[in-house]
Amino acid sequence: MTGLNLLMLLSLLIGGVSGFLQAIILSVIIQGLILLFYFTIDPSKKKTKLREWTDAIVFAVVAATLIRMFLIEAYTIPTSSMEKSLLIGDFLFVSKVSYGARVPNTPLAFPFTHHSFPEKLIGNIPFPFVGGKQSYLEWIKWPYKRLAGFGSIKNNDVVVFNYPMEDFRPVDKRENYIKRCVGTPGDTLEVVDRVLHINGKPNEEPEKMQFNYNVKTDGGSINPKVLDKLDITEGGRVSSAGDYNLRMTSEAADKVKKFPNVEHVDVASMPRGVYADYIFPKNKDFPWNVDNYGPIYIPKEGMTIELTVDNLPLYERLITVYEENELKVTGNTIYINGEETSQYTFDMDYYFMMGDNRHNSADSRFWGFVPEDHIVGKAVFIWFSVDRNGGGIRWSRIFRFIH
Repeated sequence: MTGLNLLMLLSLLIGGVSGFLQAIILSVIIQGLILLFYFTIDPSKKKTKLREWTDAIVFAVVAATLIRMFLIEAYTIPTSSMEKSLLIGDFLFVSKVSYGARVPNTPLAFPFTHHSFPEKLIGNIPFPFVGGKQSYLEWIKWPYKRLAGFGSIKNNDVVVFNYPMEDFRPVDKRENYIKRCVGTPGDTLEVVDRVLHINGKPNEEPEKMQFNYNVKTDGGSINPKVLDKLDITEGGRVSSAGDYNLRMTSEAADKVKKFPNVEHVDVASMPRGVYADYIFPKNKDFPWNVDNYGPIYIPKEGMTIELTVDNLPLYERLITVYEENELKVTGNTIYINGEETSQYTFDMDYYFMMGDNRHNSADSRFWGFVPEDHIVGKAVFIWFSVDRNGGGIRWSRIFRFIH
């Protein structure tokens, strides 16, 4: 049980006054359980096999929980939003120490679960009683604290973070997302005809970034096996006249253009000025879309901006939800916590995330900034990969570092 005591010690050291009181309460509970356990044991008797196995299992669970919490955690790619950089069925290790591990907001949780118990125990056997139900308790809540890390988030890092729009859960129990960080605190970001610009300069793009392409044939079909060889796994034929919509890299698109029955290949793109009502900040004064977005300033801790009713839609959620202020607007006058103001100073750093599969990724273009307290860690390398469409193990991807 020493692992749990170590966790309490960490909480005492970094939790502040509130964390100190919480840690004392939890320590008393844990020590009581330890005493209760050992009072049932006769010290004159040799350890039984059951006792030995119990001690081993408890130690393993505690050690694994601490490693998962503060050092490294496994993660599985569930969607195609990062293709072809990361594939569905890739198993990753995410480093908590790269940016510094967070102290959990909700420390009372069942080991090895995130926010819910699994629906199934094994195969199609349902998890009895608790399957799909919440796996944590909110009896104790700790404020956001982060241990010192080896570095900070850089542009183009692949980052795991908690989905910021799940207000119904504690921050550390919100769904895990993985995207590429394309904008760091203090940056000005803009997408011009699909090309990402940071501070007025084109950004270095991922090698295997994908877009939607409209492909027109002479009416004939494209052999699916040929598409498989080019690793084109999304999209397909959309009309009997030979029209295809395919998500692919620019390299694959160049090869498709050379097919004898292909007449032309054009990247799908929304023109500048076309308003998409599903794009952040979902306001007609910002007529942005996935291919032409911004410019938008990414907030930095301690930075003060001029705040007006015109730019308020960009930062309203940050002020009210993430930084927990009261906001009221009367005419053109803004009140924060009851005081009239024309400026705002940010309490946290924020980041802008995008998927490499640019036309099939729900990312910051759709829901805005990611606060620093939502950052989980850096995706480091792929330790296993399996093709869930029946292709077996992808041996070439195992132990590959993520860039």
